[in-house]
Amino acid sequence: MRIILKNHLYLHNISVNMDDFSELKLLSQINSPDDLRRLKQDQLDSVCLELRRYIIDVLADTPGHFGSSLGAVELTVALHYTLNTPNDKIVWDVGHQAYAHKILTGRRDAFISLRKLGGISGFPNPNESEYDSFIAGHASNSISAALGMAIASNLTGENRKIVAVIGDGAMTGGLAFEGLNNASSDPNDLLIILNDNNMAIDRPVGGMSQYLVNITTSQTYNTIRYKLYNLLKNTGFIQEQRKGLILRFNNSLKALLTKQHNMFEGFNIRYFGPIDGHDVKGLVRILNDIKEMKGPKLLHIITKKGKGFEPAEKDATLWHAPGKFNKETGERIIVRSKDEPQLYQDVFGRTLLELAKQDRRIVGITPAMPTGCSMTFLMEEMPERTFDVGIAEGHAVTFSAGLAKQGMFPFCNIYSSFMQRAYDNIIHDAALQNLDMALCLDRAGLVGEDGATHHGAFDLAYLRCIPNVTIASPLNEIDLRNLMFTCSRPGKGVFVIRYPRGKGELKDWERPFEILPVGKGRKLKDGKDVAVISIGAVGNIVREAIEKAGEKGIDAAHYDLIYLKPLDEELLHEAGKNFKRIITVENGSIQGGMGSAVMEFMSENGYFPEIKRIGIPDRFIPHGSVAELYKMCGMDADSIAKKIMHI
Repeated sequence: MRIILKNHLYLHNISVNMDDFSELKLLSQINSPDDLRRLKQDQLDSVCLELRRYIIDVLADTPGHFGSSLGAVELTVALHYTLNTPNDKIVWDVGHQAYAHKILTGRRDAFISLRKLGGISGFPNPNESEYDSFIAGHASNSISAALGMAIASNLTGENRKIVAVIGDGAMTGGLAFEGLNNASSDPNDLLIILNDNNMAIDRPVGGMSQYLVNITTSQTYNTIRYKLYNLLKNTGFIQEQRKGLILRFNNSLKALLTKQHNMFEGFNIRYFGPIDGHDVKGLVRILNDIKEMKGPKLLHIITKKGKGFEPAEKDATLWHAPGKFNKETGERIIVRSKDEPQLYQDVFGRTLLELAKQDRRIVGITPAMPTGCSMTFLMEEMPERTFDVGIAEGHAVTFSAGLAKQGMFPFCNIYSSFMQRAYDNIIHDAALQNLDMALCLDRAGLVGEDGATHHGAFDLAYLRCIPNVTIASPLNEIDLRNLMFTCSRPGKGVFVIRYPRGKGELKDWERPFEILPVGKGRKLKDGKDVAVISIGAVGNIVREAIEKAGEKGIDAAHYDLIYLKPLDEELLHEAGKNFKRIITVENGSIQGGMGSAVMEFMSENGYFPEIKRIGIPDRFIPHGSVAELYKMCGMDADSIAKKIMHI
């Protein structure tokens, strides 16, 4: 049987041959959670087994986030089995736990299109399915969003249950605690499920992580509490106006019997657990017991990231998003050759270690991404000078500011799209005090298959309006090294370096450090017909485009700004005086970015060339390969060449 998927969200048809998955006898019959709920409880273990097999089979050839969703299979089945979705709402946090959820909610056949252009997203997306109740690309937002939905349901008189599923280290984010605090103060029946796998991408850090490892629930307490609850209920003592009294008594009883105070119950949120998150029938039983209870409550489940695939269980960090792999042997299929240029993140990591060996002031800070940004090189050799602060971007920036205030030089590395969460911290805690520190924005620009939630589209625009901030972007790995060296010299203030995801351009990038004068760009090529001004690694695509245009007789000059702030005014004066046509190219938002800065400069200085801006347009860009998305945005070499030739 061959099924053709047709949906207005998809840019092209995607076909799947379900005969290839004939062993999925139960899963092949589940087209919605209604079908799941028709099964007997004794069949749920088989559903979980088939879900795992299907996820492994598909992701072996269609890379995605692997370990997190394998660990949440039983929870997903239990939730859809006990809740009346989509009327009842599940808010996922972090979204890459939700692959089983997508498969059970009408996207089983579309699952092979995961993260491909025109296919389904790697994260929950309400535009994709009514079962996806809230966007979930960044961590720690589930409790706040679900609480808002729960209170809205109460205000409108809707009869629906709201569940927030938070896990993969997201509880270290400050927003999660803000949500918990609010949940304890406003009337609601929110159910929070803490999917505790003792992992984020890398192992979680800090006191919260250790607390979740150590927390226990007394069997004696549960027995006594249950009997006491029924006794008070039967005698009529439990009433709405006495709910707070009962909850405080319940907390006191638990503290007495377990000899510990539960943090969540300190928020006046009723706590259950921890329980085995891989016992699907046990989860169903408990969810049925607690889902009708009034007031906020938290169910703490213990799961294993990568559950059901031995290599992923043994190395959850490596198997968070492993790329293609052999499902039989567990061998990862590495498509990069050793002779290829290194990833920009590795150039950053190796250069940071090199600089730290030369300068005792240098320290590294990352919000739960030491592997993703390659700060592991410094962490392995100088652990005392490397700080993983958990999924807490705002704290990472302010913590770095504190280090800088006392004479250290912090390299704070945060993905561009995640730095959005620390905007006030940059302004109030770093720039306002003009502190010497580096903010290194990995994954700047279009990142590919992770899609709209992860594209680093906005940093050039949202940072260039802040005083005391220098903004730079390297053309290649040598520039990245030299910018890191330059910013670490005293008196440079808050220094932003943004660079793209993926591999660089050069093999021989390890060269002696040089200062790149702040605010100075360079002319890469002379020309007479048109000036092309670029910033960052996209300049390498511009070079190719200029060569293509040259073959058609168009002679274009090429300027590499290097710095967006301060601008190289001498370079821009030259372009303004000598060219009637200027094209700007940036791997960032057109609105407010480098092109806008060039237009402002030309207008303010009395130059009136025709200016065409190329970059990320004023819309959210979907997921797909980087090459496909560059073409979609007119940022590929052919599209730029056509602009140069004025076609």
